[in-house]
Amino acid sequence: MLKKGLSAPEKCNNGPFYLFQTKITHTRFIIFRYVVGIMIEKVLSLRIKTYISTIFYELKNKTMKTSYPGKIFLTALLCAVSWLAYSLNPRLTVCTDDIAANRALPRSTPAAENVNAAGITNFLDAVKKSGQDLHSLMIVRNGKVVSEQWLGDNAADKPHVMFSVSKTYTATAIGFAVAEGRLKVTDKVTSFFPDKMPESVSDNLKELEIRHLLTMSSGHDAEPGRELRNAENADWLKAFFAAPFEHKPGTQFVYNSMATYVLSAIIQKVTGEKLIDYLSPRLFRPLGIVGATWQESPQGINIGGWGLFVKTEDMAKLGLLMLQKGQWNGSRLLPESWFDEATRSHIESLPAGAKKEDLKMKPADSDWLQGYGYQIWRSRHNSFRADGANGQYILVLPEKNAVIAITADIKDMQAELNLVWEHLLPALE
Repeated sequence: MLKKGLSAPEKCNNGPFYLFQTKITHTRFIIFRYVVGIMIEKVLSLRIKTYISTIFYELKNKTMKTSYPGKIFLTALLCAVSWLAYSLNPRLTVCTDDIAANRALPRSTPAAENVNAAGITNFLDAVKKSGQDLHSLMIVRNGKVVSEQWLGDNAADKPHVMFSVSKTYTATAIGFAVAEGRLKVTDKVTSFFPDKMPESVSDNLKELEIRHLLTMSSGHDAEPGRELRNAENADWLKAFFAAPFEHKPGTQFVYNSMATYVLSAIIQKVTGEKLIDYLSPRLFRPLGIVGATWQESPQGINIGGWGLFVKTEDMAKLGLLMLQKGQWNGSRLLPESWFDEATRSHIESLPAGAKKEDLKMKPADSDWLQGYGYQIWRSRHNSFRADGANGQYILVLPEKNAVIAITADIKDMQAELNLVWEHLLPALE
């Protein structure tokens, strides 16, 4: 049975002691911050009031005994220490996510960014004519939003279910953990969960590495654990590792949402934070993503492979970060090398649930046969994408310096992409 997770803003943990928070467990830090913050705040709040009132009284009556600059400096110093106390005290912390809400992408016009507006209109007309249930569309060119559309009861400020687009956010968390030296993609997965292993650990399971989870090549012949999603108290990790590992990891692609769940569990294991909390200061706040929520397993672990809810512009922001290879507003959030690895093809891909011997489609006609990276699909036209069931897309086109974010309820996702290639790709002149 899935559990609804709290949103990132509801768990906002800010303040100058953030760096220390990454070194100790989340719970210990919160206790430390709460107790110390209250103690300092109580002492200093009265002291600051006293000094300020004294300064104004002595200025008014011209009786100041200490030098005026000295008094001002001492008051400013106490204010700074008090601010530190306020940031230590979680009850008083002003959440920077409130500020981040104003960090929208810059806007422009199609003409200003060499986009043919007629192509966008033709795309929307074709979608309507085909009967596709498009919910939203956002096109970013040269780092600026040039078109945004919401249909039906969908809206700019309304989070949308991501389905498997969630996987790309999870992989980005792994990128942060690698950059911080917390883990390597070659780490053996068994080392993180020795208590979750079956009695007999197969040779293939022993060889399972994080990179195999990232590339959907865990060694399973079919995705394990789909029946767990509605089970009340099933241990998802134990079920994943108990399933047979028929193939040597890294040799066969099998679309596997539970593998992404294991990635989320690894993040929680090595950081002491849930996936959404770990991403909050590293990805969500810098990009201005607010109001994100992520469902949890019965064990209180963000699902990772699905269950994320964000807004269309939040999707476009992640796409732009990938397009810019980790750069954001002049700052580097992740190494360029991570995105070089994450977005290249590591293994031949197949549509979810498909077997190679049963395929009738050809790579020239399918966006699911272009290869797979780190929870990222390669696409035709030298592009790559995050995609989720029923038509959710973050489509990145490096050659066009563009990102296309789409939410929908469309079962035929190839038909959906075909209209993108037919109308929107030519519009990006």
